[in-house]
Amino acid sequence: MTGQGPAEPLSEDLTRLAELHGVATSYSPSPDRSVPASATAVTLALAALDIDASTPAATAAALATGRQERERRLLPPTVVHWTGAAPPTLPPGTRLRVETEDGTTHTLNGADSSGGSGGSVGSLDELPPGVHQLTATAPDGRTADAQLIVAPARLPTPTARSHGLLVQLYSLLSTRSWGMGDLGDLAELADWAGRSLGSGFLQVNPLHAAVPGAPTDPSPYRPSSRRFPDPVYLRVQDIPEYAYVDDPDRVRALLARADRLRESVLDKGELIDRDAVWALKREALELVREVPLGPGRRAAYADFLSEQGQALEDHATWNALAEVHGPDWSRWPTALRDPRSAETARARREVMDRVDFHCRLAWLTDAQLTAAQRVARDAGMPVGIVHDLAVGVHPTGADTWAQQDCFAAGMSVGAPPDAFNSLGQDWGLPPWRPDRLAAAGYAPYRRLLRALFRSAGALRIDHVMGLFRLWWVPQGHPPTEGTYVRYDAEAMLAVLVLEATRAGAFVIGEDLGTVEPGVRERLRERGVLGTSVLWFERDWDGDGRPLPPESWRADCLATVTTHDLPPTAARLTGAHVELRDRLGLTTRPLADERAEAAGDTGEWLGVLARLGLLPGTGGGHGPTSEEAEVQALHRFLLRTPARLVGVWLPDAIGDRRPQNLPGTWDQYPNWRLPIADPAAHPTTLEALAASPRLHALLEVLRRDTEGPQQSP
Repeated sequence: MTGQGPAEPLSEDLTRLAELHGVATSYSPSPDRSVPASATAVTLALAALDIDASTPAATAAALATGRQERERRLLPPTVVHWTGAAPPTLPPGTRLRVETEDGTTHTLNGADSSGGSGGSVGSLDELPPGVHQLTATAPDGRTADAQLIVAPARLPTPTARSHGLLVQLYSLLSTRSWGMGDLGDLAELADWAGRSLGSGFLQVNPLHAAVPGAPTDPSPYRPSSRRFPDPVYLRVQDIPEYAYVDDPDRVRALLARADRLRESVLDKGELIDRDAVWALKREALELVREVPLGPGRRAAYADFLSEQGQALEDHATWNALAEVHGPDWSRWPTALRDPRSAETARARREVMDRVDFHCRLAWLTDAQLTAAQRVARDAGMPVGIVHDLAVGVHPTGADTWAQQDCFAAGMSVGAPPDAFNSLGQDWGLPPWRPDRLAAAGYAPYRRLLRALFRSAGALRIDHVMGLFRLWWVPQGHPPTEGTYVRYDAEAMLAVLVLEATRAGAFVIGEDLGTVEPGVRERLRERGVLGTSVLWFERDWDGDGRPLPPESWRADCLATVTTHDLPPTAARLTGAHVELRDRLGLTTRPLADERAEAAGDTGEWLGVLARLGLLPGTGGGHGPTSEEAEVQALHRFLLRTPARLVGVWLPDAIGDRRPQNLPGTWDQYPNWRLPIADPAAHPTTLEALAASPRLHALLEVLRRDTEGPQQSP
């Protein structure tokens, strides 16, 4: 390829070709500023979509071909119909034939853009929600086949306000954990929070399967697979077959190792060692697998294998082959890099015992996830567990191996330069190809959502703006040399609304940071809730001061902080500034950093005082305790119309250590810290449940959310 320098302007043909295929030629880091994309970024993004723009001649040819295909096309590969909305625009007299998911065939005649004679196109509203096969035949003889997504107009949103807890599951150890929080702890937390605290939901970090190997990337946002959960979260003792393991000496030895792992974190101040936990659990699970399944359990396992089909076989095969060849499939023998090759089929047969083992792990983990949601609902939670969907997957993990044709080769997802990060960001996650998703009727996306909704009362989507566009960074180039690539947002939203409705769940979009104009409005139109974090809620279009509570949006999850931000106690005391300075992450003198942070916090405390939310400070006079300030910040959230109010669980006991410190790698133990008290002493689930500080904060929320309130 003949690359063009980043400073070279885009030719007219390259600009039109990019627009034809959804590749942006500029971006706006702020409403009043537009930055042109480089020709290199645009050319490489097109190349990842199999569009050759390497020379002016190739660009002109690709543009001509693309235009001809667009003009000849009667239908796009995927058509969306929202129930109650206008029908698709087609030539008058076009005949439509629809085969629904259940095999029923409908023929609709005389279609046109206004509804056609007799309102035949309008009868699309009579089709059941689902993804159907559509064939259109125009009067001039042109025909086209497409996937037809029929989706409800919007998701139902919570009718009553509720509060809930936000927690990184690995960080929550109980006296029964094996060195990190597990699904038994999740169920216990949900049971207690629902019954004792009146909580309506419990939001956790992504529980996607991690890339195996040591050391494992501890980030839950860079998984091997988003489709299947991570068996490291299994509570081994809760597996029915565990009770029948016929090797008491080995069981005692395993339990002794589990005790030592737990004590190393809780009593000795060591970090959570995911690799050690997995090594221990894997040995235990190998023993458990030797216990024969009873007839009912065997039937349930067979049902799971049938339901999950090829996707599970691929996932388990990748894990089995990774045991032999390592977790980076790009370094496997050439023939094994193709999941559909004859050599891969032969290799699968040779390691079928290991394939079955990994299938079994997926089944067991799915069962415990489902049980946790059932416990949450039985405890009175109207929502239950809120699962988290990461933006993407590891470039050499199971999903990219099994679905290579769906991912853009040589590209990574990130973020463009902005006021907070002048260098941009590269997250190291390969993006889905929008053209391949559309051609497949969004099947990979549909199956992913369906798998997550199996055990969720709601789903949080990290960087929900990715349903509309993603910043593609070419491999070997800095994030500044990227560009946005568009997805069919209507189709992505339709699939999301369809699958969430089928599951009886709702959706929370993480829409923090730079959001394209109109995105939040379109999400709200379809019933997707947003995310509002107190420290960011300011009047950015006016004086920049804290946004008064009545001006907040209703359709959101409101929190004081998140896993990527300092805990509230750290922000109130300035501990977060000291930490960043100690790690060399500040760019100004410490005194200046302290002054700015204190000014920001003080401004919010002033608002709380003026609203009478700090006890004894109706006039804003006198010092208050940190605990009272944390309570007051959450009282402020209750003054907003937000439908959901979330509490970052570490905030409830005064933890000062962030779970993740963006901008660090080995300088800080991201994703490896247990929840701790203000003195950094790890705290168990049992101790949390007995914490007076926690109960005092949650009582504020419980009293106010259960009391009379104005409907949002």
